[in-house]
Amino acid sequence: MTQNTDNTTTERKHSHVEICLHNDITFCGKTTGFEHYEFEHDAVPEISFSEIDLSATFLGKKTGAPLMISSMTGGYSRASLLNRGLAEAAEHFHIPLGVGSMRQALENASYRESFAVVRKFAPSVQIFANIGAPEVAKGLSREELDIMLDLLEADGLIVHLNPAQELFQPEGNTDFRHVLDRLARITSTITVPVIAKEVGCGISRSAARRLVEAGVKVIDVAGAGGISWQKVEEVRYTRQFGHDRRFSLKALDELLDWGIPTSDCLLSLRELKTEMKERYDFEIISSGGISSGIDIAKSLAMGAQIAASAGELLKALHAETIMETIETWLNDLRAVMFLCGAATTDQLRNKRLINKH
Repeated sequence: MTQNTDNTTTERKHSHVEICLHNDITFCGKTTGFEHYEFEHDAVPEISFSEIDLSATFLGKKTGAPLMISSMTGGYSRASLLNRGLAEAAEHFHIPLGVGSMRQALENASYRESFAVVRKFAPSVQIFANIGAPEVAKGLSREELDIMLDLLEADGLIVHLNPAQELFQPEGNTDFRHVLDRLARITSTITVPVIAKEVGCGISRSAARRLVEAGVKVIDVAGAGGISWQKVEEVRYTRQFGHDRRFSLKALDELLDWGIPTSDCLLSLRELKTEMKERYDFEIISSGGISSGIDIAKSLAMGAQIAASAGELLKALHAETIMETIETWLNDLRAVMFLCGAATTDQLRNKRLINKH
């Protein structure tokens, strides 16, 4: 890899974080859909608020709460500090953590410490490596897979699916041919589970079926309603070229808001899980616009094993309030569980959600 390309990748990773912190890059005409649902109130909950158990199980291991710190960054100098802060929060609450794309760790060994730092500061929690679908499509060697997994002592590998982001990225790779075949090779090669994760446009029922049939053990829906990575890349593109004339204005409005709302993804995948249970067992992560404990609660009631957040927790880390933010979300979750009469997260999954529309 040339130094010029290396610098470009480093700049891109740094600019992604800065744009997410300082620009309005959320969906405009689309939400997660969670606001359309509410829990049925239980006037006789028959539980004690102080004894509510927030623990959950994810991929066979117990977590302190049904929350994951989702994939964010790595591969540039400041990323080590960000990942250390995220790892400390994950360890404190005993919740899983995913790192950002490790492509740069494969291409330049000097950036590996920005990823490895998470295991140093989160020694007891589940940590997941991460690589993009374009890299999977090109083909990953066993050595490259081992580097990513060994660097983190990883509990699994996230493969992020980001066709819309790549479409808008100035230097994006839009060749997604052979992704499923080569993903199937990975799932049959490595001994840890593979998570297929979108980055904000959602995973449909049909796409999830193909991923599960390729050996994926977890679907992270990452639906529309939070960060639009099309908008993140649009900001970068216009900064670089001054304007965007790739698409018509009418098409651009729709493409920037492209995606399936998080709640719609969850409900369709819950049905798919029931349909496929005789042949395949997979878990569901709810992400895409998760910003409160109520969102987490609704996610579980819609079929998710856990929920995950990136953008909101990145902002909280930047403001030095990540511990307080997560604690507040967990207290939100306890409140919902108390008012539903759910003493455990498993009980919460069986509580009724009412569609307000």
